[in-house]
Amino acid sequence: MPYIVSTGIAKAPYEYQQKDILPIVREMFSDRFPDIDRLLRVFENTQIDTRRFCMPIEHFAETYDFRRKNQLYIDNAVKLGMDALKNCLDQVQLSLNEVHHLFFISTTGLATPSIDARILNELDAHPHMKRTPIWGLGCAGGAAGLSRAYDYVQAHPDELAIVVAVELCGLTFQRDDKTKSNLVATSLFADGAAAVLVSGDRASLKGKLKIKGTMSTLLKDSYDVMGWDFSSSGFHVIFSRDIPTLVKRELPKTIREFTNFYRLNEEIDHYVIHPGGKKVLEAYQKSLSIPVEKLRLAEQILRENGNMSSCTVLFVLDRFLKNEPIQKGEATLISALGPGFSSELILAEGV
Repeated sequence: MPYIVSTGIAKAPYEYQQKDILPIVREMFSDRFPDIDRLLRVFENTQIDTRRFCMPIEHFAETYDFRRKNQLYIDNAVKLGMDALKNCLDQVQLSLNEVHHLFFISTTGLATPSIDARILNELDAHPHMKRTPIWGLGCAGGAAGLSRAYDYVQAHPDELAIVVAVELCGLTFQRDDKTKSNLVATSLFADGAAAVLVSGDRASLKGKLKIKGTMSTLLKDSYDVMGWDFSSSGFHVIFSRDIPTLVKRELPKTIREFTNFYRLNEEIDHYVIHPGGKKVLEAYQKSLSIPVEKLRLAEQILRENGNMSSCTVLFVLDRFLKNEPIQKGEATLISALGPGFSSELILAEGV
């Protein structure tokens, strides 16, 4: 079975408390919603303390066209992606040229040549490295990228693959979008990057977790649950209030199908969950009867960083691997939800 060998994260340079962001949001929405102060309670209800962005807070007081925002995305995604990749490889003192395949994950900007090509160019990687840029999976992207790396090293058991996820959600901010979805988004989303190294079972590098299997699920006719709407000014968030209800309704049967396939009848020992928000975590906890303690790391990452889309579950995985004892044979469920409406599940086992 393939191994999760190491992880690395990169935090955006500008950190702000939730209270630092409130004045800009109040000024932006006050003429649209007479009850703006009531609506702004969403900031407190998120249970997020701090978030990080690649641009200073003054940037969000201005209006920028899509071209300017996307160039900022390219410049910052390359830098943060390189930092996360190097941090991941440094954990095991590995050179990038010893890696065979790079999977790049993002949904918050556009680039052709893709960001992974720019990263490899900046790091002077060997010219024959395989690369797969994956776009459009949103919050599910980090777990999906890990699943695709698993697929690759299953087919190439002597090789190594690295997943790099970069999301700059702050750069998608639409100052002139006065919808409630955009208001909620201003309270949740943030920037970050993360990387995970995966090895085939015949490669020399091993790790604390080996991957037993994965499952992708797409809910039919659920396009309007989450995603982007596009205009000349860029990305406009689609964010349904029904997400927690869908989690409660769909996730238990999806996870039962997944664990039954692997004949996992005993309790899952560890949960590495994408914390999309407080209500989503509560939906996980209640619908699956997960002890609150087993969601502690996801809650910590959400509180300290906000929702960094695809990177967030990899931040949870990074803290899990570096801080938690994992006994041999213990089952770990890695889970993230994204547009589509979709879910990505990974079952891992302690080595």
